Amino acid sequence: MALIGLLGVALGVVAAAMAVPRLLSERYLVPEADPFRAAYGPGRHSHHVEEWIIRDFFQDRRGGFFVDVGANHYMDYSNTYFLEVELGWEGIAVEPLVEFEADYTRFRPRTRFKPFFVSDVSDQQARLYSLPSAPLVSSGVEQFTKEADKEFRTGEAVQSREVPTITLDDLLAAEGVERIDFLSMDIELWEPKALAGFDLRRFQPALVCIEANAEVRQQIIDYFTRHDYAVLGRYLRADIWNLYFAPMGTR
Repeated sequence: MALIGLLGVALGVVAAAMAVPRLLSERYLVPEADPFRAAYGPGRHSHHVEEWIIRDFFQDRRGGFFVDVGANHYMDYSNTYFLEVELGWEGIAVEPLVEFEADYTRFRPRTRFKPFFVSDVSDQQARLYSLPSAPLVSSGVEQFTKEADKEFRTGEAVQSREVPTITLDDLLAAEGVERIDFLSMDIELWEPKALAGFDLRRFQPALVCIEANAEVRQQIIDYFTRHDYAVLGRYLRADIWNLYFAPMGTR
């Protein structure tokens, strides 16, 4: 009994340590992010300031539902880890790199991991390009992954694999999802194709965080504008990498 009790205490310490936001690189932080860091930092799990902004928008509300497209690692650079572990949210993680699934199963029990490449058509095969030691930049655009290696400097050859596609509409229908509180999308230039297979008005997420590289930024803005969503101006300067959208009229 003593050994079992000791093991339980050890596991509890490990779990608690895992839930503490880490001090990730501050290389990409700008002064406009300081108020959010003061309120919600200094640690975070997300790549940039996404976690702080998401928490600010929802005011640390408990018990919502998220969809994380391009979820990648269960904790590192995750926009939804804090929501689940600290605030009790549930959701779906969509990620074609199946090697991440085991850790979601182990550490994210409220998240359903779905190994798909979200696109504008279902039941097809897409080619995914990635760097073995830097899977954060996996993309359906080979040149994007090659360019990303200039930052990560792995020196590795870009690898590719065939992955199954699905539209977000088909995935959510299969999972019985009727409404989303938060949608996160980070799929390295593939965002317009993913949005083409998503009925925004049907699912009506309260907040969308979407990476908006220059090559596809205008297409993303046009999509949301057509569907009566607006960019949340108060986050524009704090996060220069992503755009945050909410239904028009949201304060």
